[in-house]
Amino acid sequence: MTSIDGSFSGVLCPIVTPLADGEVDEETLSSLTEFILDGGVDGLFPCGTTGEFASLAPEQRERVIGTVAEAAGDAPVIAGAAGTSVPETLRRIEEAESAGADAAAIVGPYFHTANGPEGTQRFFEAIAEESALPLYLYNIPMYVGDDVDAETVGTLAEHDAVRGMKDTSGDLSYFLSVDRHTPEEFVLMQGFDTLLVPALRMGSNGGVHALANVIPEVFAELLKSANDERGAELQREAIAPLFELCVEHGFAPATKAALVHRDVIPSDEVKPPLVELDEDAKADIADAVDRALER
Repeated sequence: MTSIDGSFSGVLCPIVTPLADGEVDEETLSSLTEFILDGGVDGLFPCGTTGEFASLAPEQRERVIGTVAEAAGDAPVIAGAAGTSVPETLRRIEEAESAGADAAAIVGPYFHTANGPEGTQRFFEAIAEESALPLYLYNIPMYVGDDVDAETVGTLAEHDAVRGMKDTSGDLSYFLSVDRHTPEEFVLMQGFDTLLVPALRMGSNGGVHALANVIPEVFAELLKSANDERGAELQREAIAPLFELCVEHGFAPATKAALVHRDVIPSDEVKPPLVELDEDAKADIADAVDRALER
């Protein structure tokens, strides 16, 4: 099993799920995994938000994780295992383990949208007690309803199974608060592409970034130059314009359109309720990709 611990420093890619007539295109998924790793990205995060996990059938999730894990070789694989109940989440973790994942990422119980810190802590603790894999918390308040309280993260970090967190709040103050409440070995990863440089400069282990699907070589260079002006330039001029388009049009559709433009995947097909982008949006994304690669 690949270890992702306090010594980890890098970028994981929440890989898209290539589709063909509604089914997982495993051949393309395998080649996409290789493209991302060859571009200098450090690991994979299948069945995340950008991977359309919420629209995949259970057997499709297993095929996605298994395909990525096989193609990833020694690179770490953290599989999304989000669920709204403890038993459902544990079942998804077991599926991820069987498929070859090294760890699992879990979110708070979404839909309720008013989870108190105590209830969220109890939810995560119940999962941690039975988890078949090391766990990474996934803070994504726009879909869950609220942040995982920083003090709660600190308490959960004391559990042997809880190794780190991906924060997609977009709130750097919150991110730094979590950093203060957790031990040095706790792996803290930034989830907002446009906050990677400031997070790295403030001690983040790295990030989990959708655009690493499309421009992995830019992220690899950024990691090497995060503390100088080149890193800030790449963040500002290459990543930010593409990220803004992803926010506007949706991460899975926009990322797939960008990958089609780069001839990495053959189709930008997405699962309902998502829809493919119109031609104007695709043209904007293609232009932003080309400009990012010229930086």
